[in-house]
Amino acid sequence: MMNRRERIGKEGERVACEYLRQHGYALIERNWGCRFGEIDIIARDGDTLAFVEVKRRSGSGYGGAEGALTLRKQRRIVTATRMYLSQTKSDLPVRFDLVAIEGERITLLKNAFQLEERCTPAL
Repeated sequence: MMNRRERIGKEGERVACEYLRQHGYALIERNWGCRFGEIDIIARDGDTLAFVEVKRRSGSGYGGAEGALTLRKQRRIVTATRMYLSQTKSDLPVRFDLVAIEGERITLLKNAFQLEERCTPAL
């Protein structure tokens, strides 16, 4: 049984998926996880593989939804992305996007963060 926080999170991801579809993304995976973490949405945006984090907040306090994507969370997403790429052998360029939902406002931030090094499959 899901608690309130999980229900709100799942609803946010559903809204984000619909929003991404409307903006031309082709969804590949949702809630892909490994021992290193979870990626909310994996999608193609043209010739780019987008790893999308979804953050939902009721308001802009404490940095709002955009501020909730901490450096620690970014590192976990990057580590999980490396695992995903090692399993799928994808050679598409990678991008990290954020869908920030605050109340009724949805913001898509392409390239919400970047790697200092190229994200390639582990050998």
